[in-house]
Amino acid sequence: MIQDIAPRIFDNQYHPVSPSPDSIVLMIRGQEIGVIRREEGAAGAERMTGGDDLIRFGELVVPPSRAIYLFTVDDTGFYLIFEESVFPKAVRFVPVRLLMQDLTVPRFLRFAVTTAWHLAKWYESVQYCGACGKKTIAEGELIAEPEDSGGLAPGTPSSEETIERAVRCPDCGRIFYPRINPAVIVGVTKGDELLITRYVRSRGVSVDALVAGFCEIGETLEETVAREVREETGLEVTNIRYYKSQPWGIALDLLAGFYCDALDTEISVDETELSAAAWVRREDIKGQPTDNSLTNEMMMVFKEGREPH
Repeated sequence: MIQDIAPRIFDNQYHPVSPSPDSIVLMIRGQEIGVIRREEGAAGAERMTGGDDLIRFGELVVPPSRAIYLFTVDDTGFYLIFEESVFPKAVRFVPVRLLMQDLTVPRFLRFAVTTAWHLAKWYESVQYCGACGKKTIAEGELIAEPEDSGGLAPGTPSSEETIERAVRCPDCGRIFYPRINPAVIVGVTKGDELLITRYVRSRGVSVDALVAGFCEIGETLEETVAREVREETGLEVTNIRYYKSQPWGIALDLLAGFYCDALDTEISVDETELSAAAWVRREDIKGQPTDNSLTNEMMMVFKEGREPH
């Protein structure tokens, strides 16, 4: 899966340091990320070339204080910059979903960029306090001292306080932490058959998939499994068993994979969610074009008869 990058080490502890010239900088615009150049693929699609196109901090004329620390992979720091005014002239933008599917980009970079994307979208969503509407500041970020304050402005932590990944409202003091959306991926089985689905075209994904959905407030993950299967296919299930989890930064999710057994066989497709759903025998399962996803791994595990019972 996309997060399987060993022997490289992903370190997401928040210990911000100033970027070096070789640090990688994420620049976002809508659903795209900035790269230095782009090339035409076989089908005319723009793509990255082996990850060398990612923007390095040394290519920018900007003070380190403008870059938000995200994490490191081995000794390489990843940072975020929002202001388009500091983007280099040579910057081009590539859809982040296209990057995920580009197997010429090393797996660790695909994982790093999509994880950085998750953090970037969170930082973007909390630039203003949801309670009072005032501009927020990142923990550890010093703001101008008001006259005669005798110290830091309200909401700014002192040097003795623990710095964590959060943003704080300097007016009302509320603190906002990164948000993760819990969701389930479900392998519904019937003997030697697996329920394979296709999303509606409006989702923009045209590959084989499994039943999936978000966990609601007050609901366990197992209850989410049963509800999502019922809502999308009309099936009731039993013997729900956990398989594995996966961070899925492109959708801001943490995915939990489960297998379960169908109590009935007649499928009733929810056409607002799915364009198709069908029982497929193990030997006929095709999987997805890349091995990025938990969904693909679960399909292949069932195909090979290795699913938990």
